[in-house]
Amino acid sequence: MSSHIQLPFVSVSEAPTPRVVHLVKVQDDKTIAGLLGEHASFLTAQGFKAKDGAFTLLPGDGGAGAALLCVDEVRLNDPTAFGVLGTILPEGDWSLLPHGMESAVQETALLGFAMGTYQYRVGVVRSFTTRLVVPDEAATITAYAKANWFGRDLINTPANLLGPKDLALSAYRALENRGADVRIVEGDDLKAAYPCLAEVGEGSERKPAVVVARWKAREGAPRLSLVGKGVCFDTGGYDLKPAAGMLRMKKDMGGAALLLAVMCAAIDLQLDVDLELRLGCVENSVSGHAMRPGDVLRTRSGKTVEIGNTDAEGRLVLCDLITEAAESAPDYIVDAATLTGAARVALGPDLPAVFSNSDELAQLLLESGSDTADALWRLPLWHGYDAWLDSKIADVGNITSKPMAGAITAALYLQRFVPARQNWLHIDTYAWNDANSPGRPEGGETLALRALLKMITNIRRSS
Repeated sequence: MSSHIQLPFVSVSEAPTPRVVHLVKVQDDKTIAGLLGEHASFLTAQGFKAKDGAFTLLPGDGGAGAALLCVDEVRLNDPTAFGVLGTILPEGDWSLLPHGMESAVQETALLGFAMGTYQYRVGVVRSFTTRLVVPDEAATITAYAKANWFGRDLINTPANLLGPKDLALSAYRALENRGADVRIVEGDDLKAAYPCLAEVGEGSERKPAVVVARWKAREGAPRLSLVGKGVCFDTGGYDLKPAAGMLRMKKDMGGAALLLAVMCAAIDLQLDVDLELRLGCVENSVSGHAMRPGDVLRTRSGKTVEIGNTDAEGRLVLCDLITEAAESAPDYIVDAATLTGAARVALGPDLPAVFSNSDELAQLLLESGSDTADALWRLPLWHGYDAWLDSKIADVGNITSKPMAGAITAALYLQRFVPARQNWLHIDTYAWNDANSPGRPEGGETLALRALLKMITNIRRSS
């Protein structure tokens, strides 16, 4: 799969006479009235009301001469506030004209349009009959939009077309083309370096692969190590999921897709950071070679893990990668995974859960999410539940026997593989839109992409 994505954008020189989309705050009655002009009564009779998300075409010579989108001023930093443009604008080239808004709103609207335009269909090459004019200086938004589409494409690809090796190769090509140092670890080398991760993939005919990549803007830049769960399909293993629970399991590599997209955009934007990336690309399947409930696995750290449930495989993938990431003592480690249903019960599909042993790092991410309208919510690493992970025959269990606090105990499991003074943050994401909404079509989603990129822009060396 290629990360060279063509967006529905066009340059000023390529579209000399575009029609205009007027972006107006709902609260700006005077501007709205002026744009509606003599057609106000007619458009009102057609059902137009100046409320958040309201859109109408404005008559002109020979048809629709312009368009109007109303946005509540509290949502001007939210791309999804402009997402409706991706599905409702008629064919042709259009330019954006914000009224009484800061210049950044135009970039936010461009991103929202791209997010709303996105479609995925196997074997179909995208073509665009509706395009927006993009200023020459809009490199940031182009990078954000391409990263969003790349991540969505990976998550949406059916599992028969995107196995562990396919995901690894997609990452390799995307990063190598951007000048990163990349290698893929497989076979005996993988078993030696990541023994716990290897056991997760043993049940599948499609063997695991680990991507290890490095790119840095300069010597001495803050070092951030990214770790992504790339389970290309999750049957649950011997603790088999029911049919309904397996339907969307192609998205179980959503953490890997997110962090790969983040690294691609960070390189495209030449952010001042020293980035490492590790993706654990595996398939959790059932066979005579698959791990069983009650097995005890050895991890890279030397700790042993008792398998209480084979469907809690994501943390087994991550723990070896986190151990390796910590060995070079980066300033920060950030992992992302579609890890627990418990996080979705607590926060729903739109809010990724954040856990961190660093208040400063967690706050930076949450503030970055607020700035970019890409919200996350912090949950506690409540160490009162640590003992729930104890095992009588191993150093730790991969689940607890209690039907509560599943997202917290999963994070506590991961923390056992993080050195005491290592800054670390864990994101438990859903990576999916359950239904169509403006800017967020049903299917794979790169939740926290904008927040992470904003965080990286503002990150500094740890003390």
